[in-house]
Amino acid sequence: MPNPFNRDQISRVSLCAEEVEAFVFWTRNPRPLMGHMDELDDLGCRYCFLFTLTGYPPPIDPGSPSPAQSIKTFLDLSARVGSQRIVWRYDPIVLSRLSGTGFHVNNFRQIAKELKGAVQRCVISFVKPYRKTRARLAAAAPGGSDPVDFGSLEVRDLLNAMSEIARENLMEIFSCASEQDLSEFGISQSRCIDAELLSNLFGIEVSAPKDPYQRKECGCATSRDIGVYDTCLFGCSYCYATSSPERARANYARHDPQSPCLLG
Repeated sequence: MPNPFNRDQISRVSLCAEEVEAFVFWTRNPRPLMGHMDELDDLGCRYCFLFTLTGYPPPIDPGSPSPAQSIKTFLDLSARVGSQRIVWRYDPIVLSRLSGTGFHVNNFRQIAKELKGAVQRCVISFVKPYRKTRARLAAAAPGGSDPVDFGSLEVRDLLNAMSEIARENLMEIFSCASEQDLSEFGISQSRCIDAELLSNLFGIEVSAPKDPYQRKECGCATSRDIGVYDTCLFGCSYCYATSSPERARANYARHDPQSPCLLG
């Protein structure tokens, strides 16, 4: 895998099951992988999923699977691996003219009802507009790049509603890398790479410390991310991992499934 800041610097990461504590697949569409899970099981791989399902209108998420498709995939995946090995990520929350607090309450409720019993944990976060995504987000979702006012009645009502909806649908709700303490809404802090969760899921001792290279609000355990920037074709307007859809398409065309590197 290349260093994201220096593509000439290549490091090697073993994927051998005996050398990996667990694989955490973070995805909007695990469907292409699902046909290979028997092979992963036969290899002795331990794995779980962070499944992003937001249901935004196309201007915000132009290339993502439809909500109906994603829900069907989610339910099929849960039936295959169990509700404990999937975390539903409803993030990032974009507050814009297209997706205000009313949209999120209704949208979150509809998806949560569909997923009831298929997942036990839901993680939310609010969008962080990065410099390279601010213009793209503002064009797709006017107002979406404005700072979130956590003291406003609208946002407080949204958080209360989401917490209540999660409980009604038998889910715990957490926040990810939030600078705000949301515990008053019944929302605890979570971690994408959660050593405690992985230990409990697989009956192993994952004792990795907090990743020192992540921002201070992030509680993730140390891990190796083998993804590569500018390779995703979904084109989400807020995505920090894609600087331009054109560059992503060009990189995607360079992908060789037989290569040990994702690109080239």
